[in-house]
Amino acid sequence: MSTVPTNTNPVEPASRPTDQQDERLRDRSGLRGGISAAIDQIRGGDLGVLPVVLGLAVIWTILQILNPGFLSSANLVNLLMESSAVGVIALGIVCVLLVAQIDLSVGSVSGLSSAILGILFVNQRWNVAVAVIVAVLVGTLIGFAYGQIFNRFGVPSFVITLAGLLSFLGLQLFVLKGNGTINIPFDSPLVYFAQLAFVPPILSYVLVVFAAGSLFLIGFTNARARRRAGLSARSSGLIAAQSVALLVVLGLVAYYLNITRGVGWMFVFFVALVLVMHYMLTRTKWGRSVYAVGGNVEAARRSGINVRWVYTSVFMICSTFAAVGGILAASRLASASQSSGTGDVNLNAIAAAVIGGTSLFGGRGTAFAALLGIIVIQSISSGLTLLNLDSSFRFIVTGIVLLLAVTLDSISRRSRTSHGRA
Repeated sequence: MSTVPTNTNPVEPASRPTDQQDERLRDRSGLRGGISAAIDQIRGGDLGVLPVVLGLAVIWTILQILNPGFLSSANLVNLLMESSAVGVIALGIVCVLLVAQIDLSVGSVSGLSSAILGILFVNQRWNVAVAVIVAVLVGTLIGFAYGQIFNRFGVPSFVITLAGLLSFLGLQLFVLKGNGTINIPFDSPLVYFAQLAFVPPILSYVLVVFAAGSLFLIGFTNARARRRAGLSARSSGLIAAQSVALLVVLGLVAYYLNITRGVGWMFVFFVALVLVMHYMLTRTKWGRSVYAVGGNVEAARRSGINVRWVYTSVFMICSTFAAVGGILAASRLASASQSSGTGDVNLNAIAAAVIGGTSLFGGRGTAFAALLGIIVIQSISSGLTLLNLDSSFRFIVTGIVLLLAVTLDSISRRSRTSHGRA
């Protein structure tokens, strides 16, 4: 008598997504699944932006208690405007840190670009657009030179950019020799953009709606593409809830800032750069290559990634953003001088990238790290200024926050390593 064979390995139901046919993988498509995924991510050591958000909340609470004017609309508007120039420089630092390298010369490059702008636009009376393009291209060429030296001779980026810090500071002084300080006319479009240009209230709400709508459209499109590929995806309800939350938060922020001057176009420009770099890092082949090189350079090389081009590209982006930040800073101050780019510009840009959540070990971080990190640093500076405290306290507090950020990064990295082994 024949017997019917028993199937000891039943076929997985077709309704289960391909990437969740292993029972150890949870369903993360709904709200509960999303919360579970976030909890598992934190337990695995990937804290994301949670530490910096909590830290910013604590800093704002303390400063508001010490000075009730800290969270006023007027002060927050000024805080965001002051964050933009160094924030753009920090955005370039994020790209370099993602491949586990460093650029110590961003302050000097920013100062040199502002000096070139002043000489060409004010002294030589060049067209403002042409002067800006030349100043930015100088930064791009500097980054390209860094990449070539790093790739061809294997000189550590620390040494290359330290030499650049000294050399370009000297070049800045040479360019401004005999001029000292060059005042940029107040009626120029640069100064207007950095000091007086604010988004009209109605347009600010339109931008808020556009941001929330874009988040929903991108999330819905990605979810539909994953479902077509047989993969799990977030539910439409969860995507809609996130979009509504963003709409409410940004709407309240815009309303509060519009009580006084509103949202500055220079800050909008900074945020736009952050969004562009976020897209480049998360949605392009180049971005995936950057994370791959930062995670394991040898594995990236063996997988066919052009590692040399990745290094060159991030150095070029970093120096280009340094030049742009220098132009914004000069426009904000309406002057280019021998002190432009010096002081704490260099340290604040690097500290902002690290405080915002970019790992010094490479391979982890986002473009939003520059935005969050510089807001933390500028909040400390603004709050202590309102309290009439000496600048020494600002350096002390910023240094402590930086140390805490690096410590958290080291702990989370160790936790991820042990979690992966388990």
